[in-house]
Formats: sequence, structure tokens, C-alpha cells
Amino acid sequence: MHESAAAEFAARLKDRLGEVVTGDPRDAKTRVSALIDERSTKRVLEWIESAVSAGARLVSGGGVDGGVIKPTVLADVPADAACWNDEIFGPVVCLRAVSTMEEAFDVVNDSRYGLNASVFTRSLATAHRAIDTLEVGTVVVNEVPGFRSDTMPYGGVKDSGIGREGPRFAIEELTVTRMAVIRPA
Repeated sequence: MHESAAAEFAARLKDRLGEVVTGDPRDAKTRVSALIDERSTKRVLEWIESAVSAGARLVSGGGVDGGVIKPTVLADVPADAACWNDEIFGPVVCLRAVSTMEEAFDVVNDSRYGLNASVFTRSLATAHRAIDTLEVGTVVVNEVPGFRSDTMPYGGVKDSGIGREGPRFAIEELTVTRMAVIRPA
């Protein structure tokens, strides 16, 4: 996010976290539940603590309630922090402010991952620049990156995978193209 909006965005995000229901995954209201095992929970908490020790600011969360990691927001996360560089697979959002759109694109492209990116803008030129510049499998404009349509190619680049998902692409992946030559007798 742009540095001029960073503080307000972090504050609004923190305010909305109270609406996130944690607990039993069988309850339809639950949005965040326990991780797969204690080892995973311990790893995520260690990554949070390590980022804070390295200079990240804990905006919200960071603890455990009933075996569930509280939804956590970290701001100003150092570029070499594990929770910035690797997929944390936990309820953690890392925020970093930038001063220009080009800097934002550079931050995205500096990642070894490239599944999806969201760009929120009123400018069609910025949207097209993002589509042309970002090294990701999907660029979503003015929506969260959870968008998916099985008729469209879905997949990442770099360490976010190879190939594409979706019915047509699955059929192509599972099809062996062959050639036959018949010489007339």
C-alpha cells in the first residue's frame, strides 16, 4: 500500500479483525481455526516472534486462543523475514508501505513466488501496467485474489507452480499427443 495510506489501512484492518470468528471449523461462522498440528502452530508463532524481533511492528494478534492463532497483522516486515519470504500457511498478514507504484511492482516481483496479485486502482492505465509488469499467474484488479473460474487458466509462476489448472488444462496435462504415419501399400 502507498505510504500515505499505510497507517489508516493498518488501523482499519485492526478494527475489522474483531469480526473474524475463530474456533471450531464445524461452525459455519468460524473463519479461522486451528492449524493442522501443534508443530505448525509453533512454527507460525516463531516466525511472528522472529519478524517482531527483526523490527516488524505487531499491529494485532500474535497469540493463541484455545489452540487457534489469533488473526495477526504485522507491519513494516523486514524483507529477509521468513514470514515475508515464505508461505506462512497461517492467519498472518504482512504489510509493507511503498512510495510509488513501481516500487510496489518491484516488491511483488522480488518474491520467489508468483501465484496471484491484487491491484486496487481507479486507473485503467495502472491496471494494464500491473498486468504487463507483475510476474504472477493471475492479476486481479479491484478484487481479492481468491477469484477463480474453472474455465480460465489458474496457476502460478516461479515457485508457485508450473502448468495450469482447470478442465481444459487438466485434459491437456493428461493427454499424450501422438502422431501416426501410414505409408500406402
